[in-house]
Formats: sequence, C-alpha cells, structure tokens
Amino acid sequence: MNNVLSFEREQKLVRLLISFIAVGLVFMVLPGTFLGVWNLFAISGGHSASSVPATWIQAHGHAQVFGWVGTFILGISFYTLPNLRRITSPNYAEGWLMLALWTLGVTGRWFAGVYLIGWRFLLPSSALLELAAFCILLWMGYRSHEFKPEPGKQLPPFVPLFLSGVVGLALSLLLLCYESFTAALSGAAPVVPAIADAKLVVLETWGFAVPVAWAYTAKWMPVFLGLRKPHLRMVGSAALVNLAAIFLVLADQLFVATLALTASSVLIILGLNLWVPAEEPAKITGVHKTFPLFIRLAYGWLLVADLLIVISALLATPAGITGAARHALTVGFLATMVFSVAPRMLPAFFGRKGLYSARLMFWATLVLNCGCALRVVSEMVAYHFGATVAWIALPISASLELTAVVLFAINMFKTMAQPPLLAELRGGPS
Repeated sequence: MNNVLSFEREQKLVRLLISFIAVGLVFMVLPGTFLGVWNLFAISGGHSASSVPATWIQAHGHAQVFGWVGTFILGISFYTLPNLRRITSPNYAEGWLMLALWTLGVTGRWFAGVYLIGWRFLLPSSALLELAAFCILLWMGYRSHEFKPEPGKQLPPFVPLFLSGVVGLALSLLLLCYESFTAALSGAAPVVPAIADAKLVVLETWGFAVPVAWAYTAKWMPVFLGLRKPHLRMVGSAALVNLAAIFLVLADQLFVATLALTASSVLIILGLNLWVPAEEPAKITGVHKTFPLFIRLAYGWLLVADLLIVISALLATPAGITGAARHALTVGFLATMVFSVAPRMLPAFFGRKGLYSARLMFWATLVLNCGCALRVVSEMVAYHFGATVAWIALPISASLELTAVVLFAINMFKTMAQPPLLAELRGGPS
C-alpha cells in the first residue's frame, strides 16, 4: 500500500512539473520569441530600436526571462529539492498556487506592455503576483532546511550558486515592484525608465538566471559530462563575486561590476573543470552525441557576453554592443543551456521512456546557435557602422531562432505526450 501511495504522489508531482514546463514553453514561443521576432523586423525596417515601442521590448524581455526561463527554474527547483516535497500538502497545493500566481503575473505584465489596456492596475498587480509566488518558494525553502549543511560536511557546490540566484531574484522582484508602482502612479506608459530597466536586466539575468544555471551545471554536469571533481572554493568564490557584481550595478559602479561579472564567469568555468579533459566518457544515452559540446559552447557564449559588456562600459554610445552582449547571454548561454540540459534531464523527471527525438534536439540547438551568432555580429555592425546588409541580417537571425524554439518546443511537447513508464518513478534522471 505504501508503494502505491508513493507512486501516486510521485505521479502528482510529475503532473505539476509538466505543467510548469508546458507554461514555460508557451511563454517561450509566443509572448517571448514571436514578439521578439516581430520587434526585430520593425527595428530592421526602421534601422533603429526606436522603431518599436519600449513597452513592447520590455514585455518581450520579461516574457523571455521570467516567463520562460523563470518558470522552468521554479518548476525544476520545486521538483528536484527533496525536502520541499516532504513538507508540501498531499496534492502539492503550494506548487500549483505558485504556478498560478507566477503565470498570472507574467501574463499580466506582458498584456499591459503590449495592449496598454488597464495597465495602471495590471503593472503593479502583476509585480505583486510574481513576488507572492517567489515568497511561497522562499518560505517553503526556509521551512524545509533544504540548504542547511549537515554536521561535519561541506555544502554541495551547487548550494552557494543557487542561493546567490535566490538573492538576485528577490532583488529583481523588489525593484520591479517599486518601478511598477512608480510607473502606475505617475508614469505616462507601462515602461520602466532606461537606467532602472538596465539594472533590472542585470538583476534578472546575471543576478538570477545565470547563477541558477551555474548551480544546476554544478549539480548534474560533473556526472553527465564525466568531469573532474569541482573545486569547491573556486565555485563558492564565483557565487560571491557574482553577487558582489550585482550590488555594484545597483550602486552604479558599472565598469567595476562588468569586471567582477567576467571574473565570476572565469571562476565558475575553472571551478567546474568544464574545459579540461574529462575523467570519464559523457553519459549521452537517449540524447544527441553533441550534448557535451553544446554545454561547453554555452559557457563560451558566457565569456563572449562578458567581453562585450566590458567593451560597452568603456564606450560613450554602446547601443549595438550592449544589445549584442545581452543576446549572447540570454540566447547564447541561457537558451543553449536549456536546449541542451532539458532534453537530458526532463524525460527522466517526467517518467517517460526517453526523449522524443535526439535529432530534433541537435537541430534545434544548432539552429539556435547559428541564429545567435548572426544576431550578435549583425547587431554590432548595424548599429555602429550602419551597414545595410547587417540590418537585413537581423530579422533573418530572429527567424532562425524562432525556428529553433519551435523545434525545441515540439520535441518537449512530444516527449511529455508519451505514456508514463509503468515502473515506479524515482524522481530523478537515470
């Protein structure tokens, strides 16, 4: 009887995880990537970012980082942190409430920015809904003692990285609430001022999404890539330096912050031994053989983003380089990590036989990186040299990335649609 109850409870948790991933995929394809492609066609035609309303650009960015990446992270975190599961109600009501609040918050912000209907209510209320969803996860994490070290043992390397991301998310949501209420009370449109928006972007990406991506790399990739044992002090230093960089951004010390961000990226790559010869063969069963290559390529994009933000901090008019750096980070690093890690981990989490198609995994990730490379180069050339061919290349790059996103989404939806395994689920990758 206990085994049956355990299996039924695990199936409920799998359904919750599938719902998180499905919502994230919808945000990824429609409000995120599709709106981004639409924006880029307009920018290409007008040869200026001012060709598109700032409200649309911010709505697109929020849907990408919080709607897609954020929803994935929240769902996977809820699923993979064992102590959280032990303190939840039998039907995981806390998880469903968190998903509902987060989805409503991201949707409300996107709707306010695109359609401008009732935005003075939607903008602050959406920020409060997202903050409420985060508070649920934070309270559950505190109650579960998930990150409390065992006596006489060191914390696993992923813990300081994950906690750094939690701090970054908290700061992001608090600043977002402040700016949303300010805009609703005295602004002319549902848009965050440029300086505050730049800080928000850094908090949401470098402060939240990036260290969490590092955390899951530290948690899973040493096994799946056959890496050497991580250097714990170096990994912990990467988390601290990254966190210091976030506070430097808030203090308007931008150049020093860019150097700190670069240092943290170098520390994490060295600390996890990502680019040194592996000790054991990579575990690529069920996925495409290029899986280890794309993981390492993602961290190459991370360093490209670092280099570009340092250069942009030195220039008086860095518009093209700033945008290229942002794209190298969000698509080159974060999206490549998702496209590579999700097909390896999620089928086992879902309790499915395996990934629907390893070929789709390869083509989606390859096309994504081709689109990203074209976007990063053409954006710098277009804005700084005004070359017509570069302006033409921008929507082509966006179309490539949209194609990649659709392929990835099809692969994930097809994987989730497979019947579950009849054997008892174990709650993790095999």
